[in-house]
Amino acid sequence: MSSKCAKPDPISLTREEIDQLLSRLEEALGADDFKIVKSIVTSYIELVGVLENRTISLERLRKLLAGVSSEKTAKIFDQEAAKKAKEAADQKKEPKQPRKGHGRNGANQYTGAERKKVPHEKLKRGDHCPHCNRGKLYGNIEPALWVRVVGQAPLGATVYEMERLRCNLCNKVQQAHQPPGIGDKKYDPSAGAMIALLKYGAGFPFNRLAQMQRNAGIPLPASVQFEIVAEAAEEIAPAYGALVNTAAQGDVVYNDDTKMLVLDLKKEAEEAEDEAEEGDPPLRKGTTTSGIVSTKDGRKIALYFTGRKHAGENLRELLAKRPPDLPPPIQMCDALAANMPADLATILSNCLAHGRRQFTDLTTNFPAECLVVLEHLAVVYKTDAEAAKLLLSPQDRLQLHKRHSAPAMAALKIWLDRQFHEKLVEPNSALGKAIKYMVSRWDRFTLFLRQPGAPIDNNLCERVLKKAILHRKNSLFYRSERGAHVGDLFMSLIHTAELSGVPAYHYLCALLSNVKAIKANPDQWMPWNYL
Repeated sequence: MSSKCAKPDPISLTREEIDQLLSRLEEALGADDFKIVKSIVTSYIELVGVLENRTISLERLRKLLAGVSSEKTAKIFDQEAAKKAKEAADQKKEPKQPRKGHGRNGANQYTGAERKKVPHEKLKRGDHCPHCNRGKLYGNIEPALWVRVVGQAPLGATVYEMERLRCNLCNKVQQAHQPPGIGDKKYDPSAGAMIALLKYGAGFPFNRLAQMQRNAGIPLPASVQFEIVAEAAEEIAPAYGALVNTAAQGDVVYNDDTKMLVLDLKKEAEEAEDEAEEGDPPLRKGTTTSGIVSTKDGRKIALYFTGRKHAGENLRELLAKRPPDLPPPIQMCDALAANMPADLATILSNCLAHGRRQFTDLTTNFPAECLVVLEHLAVVYKTDAEAAKLLLSPQDRLQLHKRHSAPAMAALKIWLDRQFHEKLVEPNSALGKAIKYMVSRWDRFTLFLRQPGAPIDNNLCERVLKKAILHRKNSLFYRSERGAHVGDLFMSLIHTAELSGVPAYHYLCALLSNVKAIKANPDQWMPWNYL
């Protein structure tokens, strides 16, 4: 019997065919067995998608399969020195006292809760004290607080039964009027805000919400949910437009891409490929969601754009709205050409975390060399964290980096150059390529040592893109360009509100309840003005 595994036949299934297959398996198998099979199938699909990318290294693939996500030096290197260093650092730290409440939230954190004042059942201000019978009671002290949390459906409903009376002679029916204040629409603005927040803020699919609402006795079909948010998106589009125009004036812009399937665009590209004649330019097949973060005066604006355009093309369209009298912004991105805005000037800075990752992927084969690089870069990240903790201005932050990070980066540059000059590393080896990647982009990696306000990495934009990734993991795709635009609009407003420290649900409710005011003056309805 041969020890070699038989070559499997290739399988080509669409997402709909896979879903149908899983549905049949769910009916045929028990719940426990189906859970295992579904996990195997989805893992296989994810693995195939990663391998099709063809840019993943074997080390990164190993970490992906093993579930290793951390890139911290102490967790990458399984060495006694790293353990001792961590133990020594832990000993220097003062013991942390447990916070009062042990993780529970205080009453003042329930900002969205209804508040009811409960008067004393017997006494009032000015009454004699029942304890001493001499003093008088006063009320300028804080009330005692008690929080009562109740369960409820995400969307509630009220059925108004207007009484109708019929005359026994003329048969004319007299009907009670609707109570004032309920409006003439079935769906309150708060319903659109809640659906948008669940779908585009928490990655809750329409069909899952429909099932939950059905179980709560308040049915809300998935198709109706989209109609509600699509209509809401049209109403608050001026606020989104003002957000885009404000983002174009930022001092620093971050941009990056993540994959996002749009079914109509995919179908259009496939049909165009079938009908194309020789010499016709191909229609771009891939679709992505671009994340762009713009910062100015401490404010952060998150924008999302889904379609065939890459992050650089979307950034170019955004910066085309920039007033011509403003200087070029600092642009933070990784080194992909797709992130560059063609023929528009920016002060380019590359993500140091991407340069660092070139070495974290090689720690198994080159532990000593990678440790040198990671230790020098650790100084930069520690200094930047200290600057953020102290809330330093851009100029003061630059001076702090010059005092602490500049010597570490200068020493690292000497070490990197020496590896090639003294032929200590084969240039075409994995380590050699990692060093080339770092050295060839050195000026872009070290812009934070010369330019006030320049970030050291693109982590802010990557965190923003997690909103789109969460949507992709739960809902898998957008059906149409219109659906993608609705998602982009709400994700932009929701995440910008979160970055501004504003409760996104209340912000969306305020927008949807003041549509006319937004059309008249959209600039006044930015999240920071809502505060």
